Amino acid sequence: MPVPSNPVTPATTPVTFPPAFLWGAATSAYQIEGAVREGGRTPSIWDTFSHTPGKTIGGDTGDIAVDHYHRYREDVALMAELGLNAYRFSVSWPRVQPTGRGPAVQVGLDFYRRLVDELLEHGIKPAITLYHWDLPQELEDAGGWPERETALRFAEYAHIVGEALGDRVEHWITLNEPWCSAFLGYASGVHAPGRTDHAASLRAAHHLNLAHGLGTQALRSVLPSRNQIAVSLNSSVVRPLSQTPEDLAAVRRIDDLANGVFHGPMLHGAYPQTLLESTSSLTDWSFVLDGDLNAIHQPLDALGLNYYTPTLVSAADPNDKGPRADGHGTSEHSPWPAAEDVAFHQTPGDRTEMGWTIDPTGLHELLMRYTREAPGLPLYITENGAAYDDKPDADGQVHDPERIAYLHGHLSAVRRAITDGADVRGYFLWSLMDNFEWAYGYSKRFGAVYVDYATLARTPKSSAKWYGKAARTGSLPEAPGL
Repeated sequence: MPVPSNPVTPATTPVTFPPAFLWGAATSAYQIEGAVREGGRTPSIWDTFSHTPGKTIGGDTGDIAVDHYHRYREDVALMAELGLNAYRFSVSWPRVQPTGRGPAVQVGLDFYRRLVDELLEHGIKPAITLYHWDLPQELEDAGGWPERETALRFAEYAHIVGEALGDRVEHWITLNEPWCSAFLGYASGVHAPGRTDHAASLRAAHHLNLAHGLGTQALRSVLPSRNQIAVSLNSSVVRPLSQTPEDLAAVRRIDDLANGVFHGPMLHGAYPQTLLESTSSLTDWSFVLDGDLNAIHQPLDALGLNYYTPTLVSAADPNDKGPRADGHGTSEHSPWPAAEDVAFHQTPGDRTEMGWTIDPTGLHELLMRYTREAPGLPLYITENGAAYDDKPDADGQVHDPERIAYLHGHLSAVRRAITDGADVRGYFLWSLMDNFEWAYGYSKRFGAVYVDYATLARTPKSSAKWYGKAARTGSLPEAPGL
């Protein structure tokens, strides 16, 4: 039975959040920094991938991106002007540890020291993500995430960054969306490093889990006890097309591959048995060594959740052998190992420029699931946002009422979850500003701040001003048209 997208009905009373709620925005290093050859930085897999013909729209790269490396003071001042009290950013592994091994390059760490100091001077809490997909190319050349060695190197890197910045940064995230790293990077190949090997993607998933666990241990060894360690998962809300046993079995298959493969070992210390059984044709999981699951299953201080759209599945028609849309685009190569018997469907409702259905009910559902899945664990929305075809008006202003409506709906869903018992501590809008959107290059604009890619001038969109007012008052302003 299809689930309606349910655009949010405006509240009759103000939607108000707890006083200590974090109102933030999020970015990642490769998408905004540029300066890819400065300060000893060496190539990441995204440098290599984006410079490979045909891998990104228009051949776009992150060489310059939005030049945040040189403009960070301007960007922090803009955050403060908007009224944000938190900023989630990632550290570029090849900027800090260029080969993925050995001592840090201090000039690389110094950039992040300056950024953190600037944020604190403006009263903005920094939240660091250690890995947002920019693996040093030398580690990929040695096998990448399908190899155990990469997880060991990540732990060393985590120790370096934690030791350098732990005295000033309280919020830490080990990995961002390991699902994308494993399955878009090594199964479908639409993300760096562009490999298409389902068995390798499962090994990558395990070693990303191991990196999280070992990285958490490394951070604990150097961070003050007041600091908070989390991971950000793009956990899917997977719904059945109907209630038939076949469609419910399809939900189970995809839920295991989207969610259980990560939260199983991280939160419960075990992979779902149904996952192990459904992927047995690809691997015997012998790469999971004694002690791995204990290492992965580290106590967390919080859980980050990234949400954009729900997933609708059914049992596949055995006669349909064509490419399948799955919410991550259509590709000859599926990102879902051993899931050939599952079909993906477009959920009904209005869509963003990414083709993703707008459905705030999925965010509420996700928060309530993890309230049950990990009782007592504080939750943060570490990414949520929408891409629209934003353009300046004749007066140079950028009006994006669709994004305001999107944010109002999803933040209202967060507030409903809090009312229903979810311990949600903060929300990080994706993204602070328009930037390099991975394989889509500069063709998709997620930012609350418009960036003119020719001049790199920043212009807050109407959504930025709306969100800033919410951040300053702790209450959602009215949304145009709602």
